[in-house]
Order: sequence, then C-alpha cells, then structure tokens
Amino acid sequence: MTENPAPTASPAAPSSASLWREVVEIVRTVAIALGVALALRIVLFQPFTIPSSSMEPGLVTGDYIVVSKLAYGWSRASFPLNPPLFQGRFLERQAQRGDVVVFRLPRDPSQTWIKRVIGLPGDHVQIRRGQVFVNGTALPQTAIGPTQDHDAPDRTVMQVGETTPNGRAYVTYDGGPGQPGDDTDVYVVPAGYYFVMGDNRDNSLDSRFSPSMGGVGLLPAENLVGRAKIVMLSWKPGASLLKPWTWLDLQWDRFFRVIR
Repeated sequence: MTENPAPTASPAAPSSASLWREVVEIVRTVAIALGVALALRIVLFQPFTIPSSSMEPGLVTGDYIVVSKLAYGWSRASFPLNPPLFQGRFLERQAQRGDVVVFRLPRDPSQTWIKRVIGLPGDHVQIRRGQVFVNGTALPQTAIGPTQDHDAPDRTVMQVGETTPNGRAYVTYDGGPGQPGDDTDVYVVPAGYYFVMGDNRDNSLDSRFSPSMGGVGLLPAENLVGRAKIVMLSWKPGASLLKPWTWLDLQWDRFFRVIR
C-alpha cells in the first residue's frame, strides 16, 4: 500500500498591507527626490535655455546654460512662479559691472530674460553713437572685424571688444551707425536698480527701451534670478523636444563654455 504524497505548501500571496507599504515607500522616495531637486533649483543652480540672439556672440539661440542663485542672494524671483512671499532680497549681494544676469522681466514676471549689467545703482549711463558712457567715461572699445551674425548668417555685423571699468572684457555685435538705441539721454540708475544691455547691441530690447516700447527699462534688483555661469551644451536653432529627429542637432563647439 502506497502512501499519498503530502501536499506541498503554495507560496503565500503578498498581503494587501505589504503591497500598500511598498507603494507608500515608492511614493515617499519619489517625493524626497523631487523635494531635493526643487531645493537645489531654488537655492543653488537653475538651468535655462537661450531663446533669442540678443546676447550674441557670447550666447546664441539654443544654448543650455546653468545659472548660479548663490551670486546675489534670494528674492521671490528665485522661486518657481514668482510667489509673493516677501519683498527685497535675502542675503543680498550686489551684481557687478559686466555680469551676465538672468532676471524676471519687470513688465511680465512670467518671462525670464538675460542681459549684461552695465550700470550700477547711482551710475549715470548714456549711449552716444553706439558707445557706452558710464559716469561720463566711455567704455573702451576695440574693433575686431566684420563677421556674420550667428543666428542670421545673411546679416553682417562688426565684432567690437568692450571693457568695463572693473576690467571685465567681452565681445559685442554692432550692426552699424544710426540704429535705434545708438544715441540716448542720460539714465540715472536709482538705488535698488541696474542698467542692463544685450551684447548684440542692435538686436536687443534692454534698459535703453522703456517697457511701453517692449524693453526692460531699469531692472529692479529683486527681479534678479542669478548669474549665468556656463554653457553646458547647445542645440542648433529649430531643434525641439517635440521633434525627436532634431535631438542630436547639437552645436558641439559650444559645450562647457564659461560665460564671460
């Protein structure tokens, strides 16, 4: 007489409680990761993509840059959606002449723009025949030679080296004499404001132009997001996340460029 084999135990199905704990753990891990990423973005660094050619030749359309939020302290502009948390800046540090800054546009804070600081609080700024004067002294300029506009190759511009009083040197584009913004009144920069300009001087709506003209006007310090530090990588104009076939249309020669 043979004995019937003992029944084998089937593996226990995971209980609904253990499944729930696993789901909660996953959600908690994702929430912590997102919280850390958001905190780093608010406190330390934030990426931006250059959407226009107003800062050529140093920055061109498609550059993906990193902005330091440590540079000037923090204001409501440092936070996503510009919430009305407080006025002014916490641990404020003044921007310096020649800094390339990202800021919230005063007339529309939902937009972030990028320009170069030319005038500090208390400065008198004027442009005469395309040359910038700060407190009555011209910023030294050196003609480098003609070139084709990076984003508009059919446009010929003059490359002009410019140096700020504190020794910051960079290259601008000049589209020729008689352009809008080549001759201005004297702007007196009040406390808590900056005078900013684009390096592509004849293709930039900046502090030379009032908000009613589409420009920046004088820039409040509390609108600063941070200082542009480096170009991490760069896409050719026309590339888009919505067009997968353009994802590798990269401008390789622009990778890891320090922004001057």
